[in-house]
Amino acid sequence: MGKLNIFHIVETCSWFLLAVIFFIYSFEFNQNIEIYKFGATGWPRAILILLILVTLGNLFHLWKNGNTVQPGRVGFSNEENDNEEVNRDFYSYIKLFTILFFPFLYAYSLKPLGFYSAAPIFIVIIIVTLGERRLNWVIGVTAFIYLLLLLLFVYFLNAPLPQGYV
Repeated sequence: MGKLNIFHIVETCSWFLLAVIFFIYSFEFNQNIEIYKFGATGWPRAILILLILVTLGNLFHLWKNGNTVQPGRVGFSNEENDNEEVNRDFYSYIKLFTILFFPFLYAYSLKPLGFYSAAPIFIVIIIVTLGERRLNWVIGVTAFIYLLLLLLFVYFLNAPLPQGYV
């Protein structure tokens, strides 16, 4: 079994099972679309097949290498004091809560505010929550992400975005 352990097998089976279940459920909304020959389930199934391929690739990688630390991997090191407890203060929990809560608030605000008003506000809040404090960078990154989203949805995909009341 190479360098696999039970956790690797459980992880692989979980991802594989999730992808297979979603693939089976995709037959419930399989409808023809006149402008797209693969139908309504074309992209979801393609993504699920890619998920299965990535899962199998991860299993192969774990079989060959196991849990060995790769040099240059961000967030991991070979130092002995890796097992020390991380000291978390109240601000860390507020930051985590904000990052997890604001996407729900953003989704809820799409109907009254609309995408065009809510997206820049959401992007700014997430950037500031992640720790960026330089105003020029916050404005620049927000503008870049916002313009990228507009180009993707309005120009390339020609998808209608929620208008809202604002």
